[in-house]
Amino acid sequence: MKQITLRLAVLSALGLISAQATATGLEPIPATGFSGTAYRLCNTTGNFGSSITTAPTTLSNNDCAVFPANDSASPVTGFTLAANASRPVVMNNTYTNFTNVTVGTVTDRVWRNAAATECIFGTKFVPANIDYRPTVAGDPDTVGNQYFEVNDIARGGFSSSGTVQAGYFVSGGSSSIYRIGRTYTAVQHRALQYDTATNKAIPGTNYVALPPAPGSAAAINGEDFAITATTPATTVAANQNADVNSEWVDFTFDAVWADDDGSTNPASPMTYIQAPCSAGTIPVATNAIRLRQTAQEYARFIQVSVDGFAPTNATPSPAPVVPF
Repeated sequence: MKQITLRLAVLSALGLISAQATATGLEPIPATGFSGTAYRLCNTTGNFGSSITTAPTTLSNNDCAVFPANDSASPVTGFTLAANASRPVVMNNTYTNFTNVTVGTVTDRVWRNAAATECIFGTKFVPANIDYRPTVAGDPDTVGNQYFEVNDIARGGFSSSGTVQAGYFVSGGSSSIYRIGRTYTAVQHRALQYDTATNKAIPGTNYVALPPAPGSAAAINGEDFAITATTPATTVAANQNADVNSEWVDFTFDAVWADDDGSTNPASPMTYIQAPCSAGTIPVATNAIRLRQTAQEYARFIQVSVDGFAPTNATPSPAPVVPF
């Protein structure tokens, strides 16, 4: 009896290990969203980056995570690189005095399967050491300089794709992805306060992990004002929701520049969307990639749009509005 019990315990442990390992991989993101929300959670540690996040491994914290050899390698076997571009991210809005300021670059990659029936669209943002608002004093994070701190990437062109598969890869110290949504709307998330470790680990008043749907079709939903380290973060329900929109897939992560939790993310994670595609040249759609600064801490709402590879005949809408 002891041997049988021991064997069952060992098998149970092995089963648990297997379940944890197979949790990695791209996850289904239905065109209709999820029950009551456009979003699903991925890495649930670190209060959306305001506190200390535990990076994904093959054994833990790995929902939506994949582990290719590098950014250039396909996250799924059977796919090879079909298109690759580096695109400048040019901000032009009221904060730049309506002049062009290049605030970073987007790595835009597509891998395609041998049958030419599916593609994986990859997106990664790398910020530049550029002050986009040099005539105005910066926030405490940037000591006089104001950098474009991206918290969300939305990618469009998937209204005819049905359920897509999506995920991310952490490399070079980048942030984890905290949630992925079938929505155009990036929803702000804030900690209660940014003064102590305890307060950083608690969501702000009325801030939620899974924004209810419907409620907002805006590019960014939240409180469009900067807060200090000792300002309690609070919002209302209307600023914490997002419509389901099958055209778009949105990824939420920590800002890609130094913020007051002490972390530095020199680039976004590589994000992936697997969807149907066809043979031939991968088309480029205007404004297919939307980069959002969601004012997680001190910054204001800003969206910058970039052209990007897309499924055939995709025309991502709505048209972008500046600054958001």
